Amino acid sequence: MKNITLSADEDLIEQARKTAKEQHKTLNLVFREWLEDYVTKSGSVAEYDQLMQRLRRRVRSHGPYTRDEMNER
Repeated sequence: MKNITLSADEDLIEQARKTAKEQHKTLNLVFREWLEDYVTKSGSVAEYDQLMQRLRRRVRSHGPYTRDEMNER
């Protein structure tokens, strides 16, 4: 595991430590969970963008449509 150094407002760090303690966690663990979530969400965005690119090649819209045309059933 690699160590990193972060800088933040002292009061913010203390508040974060208290919140983590209330959750029976360390601030280090909370940060690792956040970092993993951050990376996972970024991957999801990339996957979504790739899917949209593939769909653009196959799906053609003959729009733009008016509001009435969009609401026709």
